[in-house]
Amino acid sequence: MKRFIMTIVAITAITLGANAQTYTLSLCLKKGLENNYSLRITRNDEEIAHNNVTLSNAGLLPTVDLVAGYKGDLGSSDAKTRATGDIDSERNTFDQTLNAGIDVNWTIFDGFKANTTYKQLKEMEMIGETGTRLAIEDFIANLTSEYYNFIQQRLRLKNYYNAVLLSKERLHIVEERYNIGNFSRLEYQQAKVDFNADSAQYLKQQEAVISSRIALNEMMAIEQVYTPIITEEATIEVDSTLDFVDLWECMLRNNAELLIAGHNSNIAQLDYQKVLSRNYPYIKLNVGYDYSYNHYSAAAYTHRNNWGGNAGVTIGFNLWDGNRRREKRNAKIEIENAKLQREQLELALKADLGNLWHAYENNLRLLNLEEHNVVTALENHDIAKERYMLGDLSGIEMREAQQSLLQAEERLLTVLYNTKICEISLLLISGKIGHYLE
Repeated sequence: MKRFIMTIVAITAITLGANAQTYTLSLCLKKGLENNYSLRITRNDEEIAHNNVTLSNAGLLPTVDLVAGYKGDLGSSDAKTRATGDIDSERNTFDQTLNAGIDVNWTIFDGFKANTTYKQLKEMEMIGETGTRLAIEDFIANLTSEYYNFIQQRLRLKNYYNAVLLSKERLHIVEERYNIGNFSRLEYQQAKVDFNADSAQYLKQQEAVISSRIALNEMMAIEQVYTPIITEEATIEVDSTLDFVDLWECMLRNNAELLIAGHNSNIAQLDYQKVLSRNYPYIKLNVGYDYSYNHYSAAAYTHRNNWGGNAGVTIGFNLWDGNRRREKRNAKIEIENAKLQREQLELALKADLGNLWHAYENNLRLLNLEEHNVVTALENHDIAKERYMLGDLSGIEMREAQQSLLQAEERLLTVLYNTKICEISLLLISGKIGHYLE
């Protein structure tokens, strides 16, 4: 029995973080924001969107091509003179042509299509920035939730450990009284069963603590995910000062998903403008400078050089392509869809905020109730223990008092964590989740 207790004590020391590094929430968030792989990928995607915002990618700049070519002709011919009837024959003549030049092509005007494309690229860049912000906010919320889940699991482990100690104390009392004949063997066996059940529950809780610790290390991208850690906070502190009106206004103004929906609506508007740009003529400019060298093996000249510049302007107007009216109608529908999607998202966020706020307020009330319940259950347990020591209380009644205390502690811990999750969710939906970085 002593060996078993020592094993539990050793496990407790390891699980609760003996020789472990102490982490605050802000330190966990800092490490995670720097190292998390998903966030690094998201930032790379944002950089790609930023790199795409160029005049050339929008088609506003000319293209410059340097071209060169070589051609060789090997041939033979027979030519009959009409006047004399003589035949002139040439065999295996080899003519060569070498040319090189530089060409500049520039679409000067295309009905504002290029300008509209550039605006779309800017909108995509802003979506990339807001998408990164959304990913960061989700990450902060997830890591903060796991951080407090780790605290919750460790507190639950302590509760189970205390339950083991209480069961051990009861077993020791029963064992002594059984040996002197004051208690029956049934009482002794029941005490052993209860002690073993509490010990098994405690050992099972080890898995939850370790799993949460591994998840926290993984989110911080710590390579050794089994690294022991301990949180600076010993309990879960909830913020009971949140204001519904402030959260509501911040959500409508700052929520990242709403901002992205707004950018998507702008892109739909720009797509419609791109369709309208086809109602305008287009103007294209081309400028070049070419050089060519020809070598003849059988002509009157042995070789010939040509060089010089060229320039031209093309003006055109697309009269009909069979798709413009269809694309225009579809673009209008896409504008309407983007508007409806944003309104749908806004309504869903309002509903989520309302539900979260109701849960937050209700959990605050439950928290106050459960705190009083724990105090009452603790007093009840102390009274039961005194009566049990005097022999005025049965083992079953003592066990009920012990279980009542453990259940009260469990309910309080659950309500604490649920309230914290509501708090985190409210700050996330309102765009104020960065509060945890302070």
